[in-house]
Amino acid sequence: MPANHDPRGNALRESLENDEVALGVLDSTYNPTVVELYAALGVDFVWIDLEHGGPSPRDAERLEELLRAVDGTETELLVRVPDTDPSLVRKVLDAGVRNVFLPRVGSAAELERAVRAGRFEYDGEPGQRGLANPRASRWGLTDDYETTEDESIVVGVTVETREALDDLDEILDVPELGFVFIGPLDLSVSLGHPGELDHPDVEEAVETIRSAAVDAGVPVGGLGFGMDDVNEKAQHGYQLLNIGTTTGALQSAVSDWLAKYEGE
Repeated sequence: MPANHDPRGNALRESLENDEVALGVLDSTYNPTVVELYAALGVDFVWIDLEHGGPSPRDAERLEELLRAVDGTETELLVRVPDTDPSLVRKVLDAGVRNVFLPRVGSAAELERAVRAGRFEYDGEPGQRGLANPRASRWGLTDDYETTEDESIVVGVTVETREALDDLDEILDVPELGFVFIGPLDLSVSLGHPGELDHPDVEEAVETIRSAAVDAGVPVGGLGFGMDDVNEKAQHGYQLLNIGTTTGALQSAVSDWLAKYEGE
């Protein structure tokens, strides 16, 4: 019988490696049907935020339901976990997540521990991924699981604290770093200007991160504040762009409907 291989690669990783732009939506319903609809609409990724809401990131069954909603499509889940705990990275990867998004990293050393936890081989040395037969290996049916898994996953990080900004060059130098996502909202808080995204300190920090990542050859991600902003950022080196949210789309559509009502 032929060897069993996982037929899916990672479309998001391929886009980043090919210097293409990936567009996605932040979903706040944590509903497989909604995720399936986004996949049918053709977004490149659905951002599942487990830092600020949703189920426990250790709830593998809930993650599996969301993952099945994009199986067989070119849409990927981008799962943000609440912290950089290496055991949490391993847990979500074993559930079948391929794209992990780390928040609020404080240093390159902290980031490296988390990235190493997601790999069987890391920078020419043994990694710290646990070898088992989870969903990620199709329950042991993928013969070359160790190799294909290392070639398929992406672990990225948000730079959104003063500490990360101060350690930026070392963070960008961490081996196997998949992307750097610029977090202007939390960055504004960390810099002492909460919510002031147009404050010179915040704007300078955002540009520092963007330009340093581009120069280092690390894919850059960010929030899009309207499609004009998305298009502009795509022209300035951003490869991973969030174009909206489920709640934002609903608010816009329903508000427009109500505004156009011509009844009494």
